[in-house]
Amino acid sequence: MKKAMVILNPSSGKEKAEENEVRIAEALQELGYKVDVRVTEKENDATAYAKIACEEQYDAVISVGGDGTLNETINGLAEQKHRPALGVIPLGTVNDFARALNIPLDCEQAIEMLKHHNIRTVDVGKANDTHFSNIIAIGEIAEATFSVSVQKKTLLGPIAYLMEGIKTLVHKKTFPVHLEHDNGKWEGNALLVLVTLTNSGGGFTKMAPDAKVNDGLMRCVVVHDVPLMKFGALVLALLKGEHVEDPAIEYIHTSHLQVSAGNGLTANIDGDEGPALPLTIRVLKEHLNVFVP
Repeated sequence: MKKAMVILNPSSGKEKAEENEVRIAEALQELGYKVDVRVTEKENDATAYAKIACEEQYDAVISVGGDGTLNETINGLAEQKHRPALGVIPLGTVNDFARALNIPLDCEQAIEMLKHHNIRTVDVGKANDTHFSNIIAIGEIAEATFSVSVQKKTLLGPIAYLMEGIKTLVHKKTFPVHLEHDNGKWEGNALLVLVTLTNSGGGFTKMAPDAKVNDGLMRCVVVHDVPLMKFGALVLALLKGEHVEDPAIEYIHTSHLQVSAGNGLTANIDGDEGPALPLTIRVLKEHLNVFVP
């Protein structure tokens, strides 16, 4: 019999993840899976559970939670000899990975999607020794989001991140950046650096409008040192996907990226605190199989 592991974060989805446990198990059982439910209690539990699923050759792993839970799950699956198919029930604040793959943000619809058993290959990123599914953000704006509590995320959703980021614009600290990519180098002062595998970042679904989830490339968006009013205009352009042609933006396609910067910055990876810079980033092309509509 096929085996599926459900990795469930009980603090996601306004603390309603456990209410969906039975429905998810029933949907998988209809597909002929023997279901094993693992509930996370602390940081890195999802990574440990996903590694067990690889070692014991499970056929599927279902991540039930937000982008943080998904990131941990992917870190358990990536570069393992046996990698189960990945299912995503998005119950987080932003759910960028689900948006990029058109996975329903409604829990009932996402569970129903699993029943179709449609699989698509997707890229995975690797920054130093940390894997990621969606986006890396670098700069004071990105670091400010580390302080957003679970309670704020539950109450305010993506606005909680935006509010913390806006606070940093009062001082508008830039930092020197050195990038090495497939086609050359870039150096300068930046307000924000974003590295994304998909079109969606922070809930902005046109962050990288031409991005594909399995083309083996990442998109690097560098926001130059610009006046505060100009930054506001860039945010509006970002909503429309019109920022890539703006002279205040560097937009780079690459499969490998070396990022170094001053001020002892720490990367924000898939919404959570990641490694300190410098970073060596590469794309693992078509590395995971994912349930999609």
